[in-house]
Amino acid sequence: MRCPFCQNEDTQVKDSRPTEDKASIRRRRSCAGCGARFTTFERVQLRELTVVKKSGRRVPFEREKLERSLDIALRKRPVDPDQVERMVTGIVRRLESMGEPEIPTDQVGHLVMQALEALDPVAYVRYASVYKNFRETADFEKFLDNLGATMDRSEMAALDD
Repeated sequence: MRCPFCQNEDTQVKDSRPTEDKASIRRRRSCAGCGARFTTFERVQLRELTVVKKSGRRVPFEREKLERSLDIALRKRPVDPDQVERMVTGIVRRLESMGEPEIPTDQVGHLVMQALEALDPVAYVRYASVYKNFRETADFEKFLDNLGATMDRSEMAALDD
């Protein structure tokens, strides 16, 4: 593993342990060149996934892109980062276990919407506005009306906070 500070390729693992969700290995490393310490994570990758865009273009699935989109939806929301990490890991595992190497963007978006709906109603609406391509305020109103019909009053109160 190359040192992120000095680019030296001579680094040593000082400590390894599984993460809380047991989905990856956390390794503390030390660089022999500059003495810096850093952390890496190893995850099992069951298969290479390709995302099929609506245009038909195929691109490699990137976990980091999924994490970035969730970070935007969850910005300034009271959600524990560990919950987000578990959610991302769960989505990736579901995608990998589908058995298909190519996954349409709609399927990825649907899984994210399901996970966000259970996690945070505001992030759910934020993500939906991009995923469903809202163009005007009427799109939000229609979505929220449909959402209100399926949510109970305590969930609606959370939207008011």
